[in-house]
Amino acid sequence: MDAGSVAARLWPLVARWVPGATGVGDVKALAGGASQAIWSFDALTPEGAMPLVLRCAQQWSAEGQAGSVDMTTEAQLLRLAADGGVPVPVVRGVLAPADSLGEGFAMDRVAGEADGRTILRDPAFATVRPTLAATCGRLMARIHRMPSDRLPPLRFGQAADECRAWAARHRANGSARPVFEWALRWLAGHLPQKVAAPTLVHGDFRNGNLIVGPEGVRAVLDWELAHRGDPMEDLGWFCVNAWRFGHIDQPAGGFGSRAELFAGYEAESGLSVDPARVHFWEVFGNFKWGVVCDSMGLAFIRGTDRSLARAAVGRRASEAEIDLLHLLDPGHRP
Repeated sequence: MDAGSVAARLWPLVARWVPGATGVGDVKALAGGASQAIWSFDALTPEGAMPLVLRCAQQWSAEGQAGSVDMTTEAQLLRLAADGGVPVPVVRGVLAPADSLGEGFAMDRVAGEADGRTILRDPAFATVRPTLAATCGRLMARIHRMPSDRLPPLRFGQAADECRAWAARHRANGSARPVFEWALRWLAGHLPQKVAAPTLVHGDFRNGNLIVGPEGVRAVLDWELAHRGDPMEDLGWFCVNAWRFGHIDQPAGGFGSRAELFAGYEAESGLSVDPARVHFWEVFGNFKWGVVCDSMGLAFIRGTDRSLARAAVGRRASEAEIDLLHLLDPGHRP
C-alpha cells in the first residue's frame, strides 16, 4: 500500500482519534519493522502538527509468528504499561475492520534514537550509556509487577513450555542445524528446578526496541511477544549477543554488565536475581533468535515473503549458532 492510499484511509480515523484535527500530512513508510508495517504521519491541528505512528500487522509466516499477541492486545498492554510507570508511546486509537487498514493502532511518535548501533556509538549518548543497563533492569521490574488481574488474555509459558514450543518451531522449519539440537539437549537438562511465579513478560525487551534520548530511555517498544511466564526470561533475552551490536564485552545490551542490569532490577523489585536462571534464559534466547532467523530466511526462500528484510535476518541464523557454541562452552562464555 502506498503513502497516498494510507493517507486517504487515515483521515477519517484521525478525525475520530484527535479532536479538532484538520487533516493528515507527511505520511511515510518507516524501515526497521521486521514483523510489522510502520507508517509515520502527522495529525494536523490548529495548534500544529501532532507526530504519530501507525503500526499495522504484517503476516509473513503463520509458524514464525505463532504466539504473538494481536495488535489490539498490544495497544492494551501499552496503556497498562504507562499506568505502571513504564515509558511508552501514548496510544491514540485502534483500527477496526471497517477502517480497511488491517489490524493495528496509532500512537505518538516519540522523539529520540531507536537504532541500537547508534545508541552504542554516537557521542550524544556517551553520558547516559553507563546508566542504561541499570535503567533497563528497573524498567523490566516495573513490567513484571504489573497487576495480573488487569492484563488482557495472554498465553502462558514457563521454561518447559517455551522449550517445547520453540523446539516444535525448529522442527517445523525442517532445517538441519546440529547446534540447535545441542542447545535443546542442554536446555532440557538445565530447566530451572523451581517454577517461577508467573508475571507479565515483555518478550522482546532489548537494545533496538527502546527509544533513547541523552537523558535516558524515553519509550519501550514492540510488545507483540508479551506473555505470562518467568520474569527472568526478559533479563536473559536482554543479554543475547545479537542485541550488543558488536560490543560483545558488554553483555547487557552492549552498554553494560550483567551485574549492572541485575542491580537495577533488584533495586526496583526488591527481589534477588539468580544468575544461573538468567543464564538459562540467555541460552534459550539465543536458540529462539536462531529459530526466528531461520524462519525468516525460509519465508524468503519459499516465497511466503520475498522482502529484503526476511532475507537479511534469515542469514543471521548462523550467528546464533556461533553464539550458542560460546555460551555452552564455559571457557568461552562472552
